[in-house]
Amino acid sequence: MDDIIIRQANESDVGKITQLFFDTIQNINIRDYSQEEVDDWSSWKTDVDKWLEKMQEQYFVVAETKNEVVGFSSLAQDGYLDFMFVNKDTQGQGVASALLSEIEKKAIEQNNDLIYSDVSLTAKGFFENKGFIVERQQFKKSKKKELINFRMIKTKNNAR
Repeated sequence: MDDIIIRQANESDVGKITQLFFDTIQNINIRDYSQEEVDDWSSWKTDVDKWLEKMQEQYFVVAETKNEVVGFSSLAQDGYLDFMFVNKDTQGQGVASALLSEIEKKAIEQNNDLIYSDVSLTAKGFFENKGFIVERQQFKKSKKKELINFRMIKTKNNAR
């Protein structure tokens, strides 16, 4: 993959971010979730105000190559990794690793003792490879559906 640039997201990115979110869930997460589940989950695309709120409240970054947004991630003040999405066409090319590296730097800056996240079945292997451990399996409500996912944590001690 060409050079990946990580930068802070701004309001003008919201359309690209929500489209990437939708496309990734519909094309990648469909491997592990039913059509009804991905339709429910990806419907958050339309809640632009909620996205803008998250972008303001959290450390929200995008990954770009050739001026195209190919991924995004965010970290709350308490160390909650809220989003980690990579374009359906650039999976497995180092984008998520670059984003996670940036998020981990920010967590250190924020003095977070750990990073925790609610991770999809699809992303679980990636996070395990990066030193996260499963705390518990859980069901998390999207809009109408409850989707299986995993609360995963990475402490400073199990950093890789």
